Amino acid sequence: MINGNTKLIAHLGYPTHTFKAPLIYNPYFQASGIDAAVVPMGCRPEDYPEFLKLVFRLSNIHGALITMPHKITTVGLLDEVSKNVEVAGACNAVRIAEDGRLIGDMFDGEGFVRGVLRHGRQILGKRAIITGAGGVGSAIAASLAHAGVAEICIFDTHAAMMRELAERLRHHYPELKVLTGSNDPTGFDIVVNATPLGMKDGDPLPFEVERISPDAFVGEVVLKQEITPFLAAVRARGCDFQVGVDMLFEQIPAYLEFFGFPTTTAEHLRELAAI
Repeated sequence: MINGNTKLIAHLGYPTHTFKAPLIYNPYFQASGIDAAVVPMGCRPEDYPEFLKLVFRLSNIHGALITMPHKITTVGLLDEVSKNVEVAGACNAVRIAEDGRLIGDMFDGEGFVRGVLRHGRQILGKRAIITGAGGVGSAIAASLAHAGVAEICIFDTHAAMMRELAERLRHHYPELKVLTGSNDPTGFDIVVNATPLGMKDGDPLPFEVERISPDAFVGEVVLKQEITPFLAAVRARGCDFQVGVDMLFEQIPAYLEFFGFPTTTAEHLRELAAI
């Protein structure tokens, strides 16, 4: 029950009909006796820069979850950001400090990395390829670099976005081998679809699946369905994989820590979720 003391977490994006976070956070808050609530707020891109500042002027605002299409825009609106935000060029969590400064972090990649490790796979010293250099792809690249991959290959049809991400990775992780421009997954240990391909019926697959090693670990970010056509294809090839919603559950414990709430495990969140 929301009341006058409830701490509000704004869930900012557009459109809102695909939002799943409230169905995970709010059951957890209720079960844990935490007087807080995640509230979806649909904000069009043209209104967002002004609205973000205004929403943090509310006396009962505690923080904000940022989703598409605002993750990249958010970076330039904050007073302080983490290294992951600097590398990713995107932000998906904002909190307000006691002095009123807005502080941002990025947890999409953290959720992905925690999921890979939970599957018992290694990241340190491995080779990864990511197709999609937008907000989520950049975040995954940043967290994989932080976790110690030896090599990352970035592919995106938007060449400028791809090159800019590669430059940020090289700047912050000079020992990391960074490649761009190839979508060939041959020889890579970690293969990630960070594009929207799979959201619509009839979308092409993001990689040529027959080139993916059966020993590779494959990650998906699309949430429309648990087993996307891409994951169905790599499953048939014998690959171990992570579904899109896994990344969502795995990042929420880190979010809770960021917002100063008691944290929990991804398993506990799954038990309580209303998805």
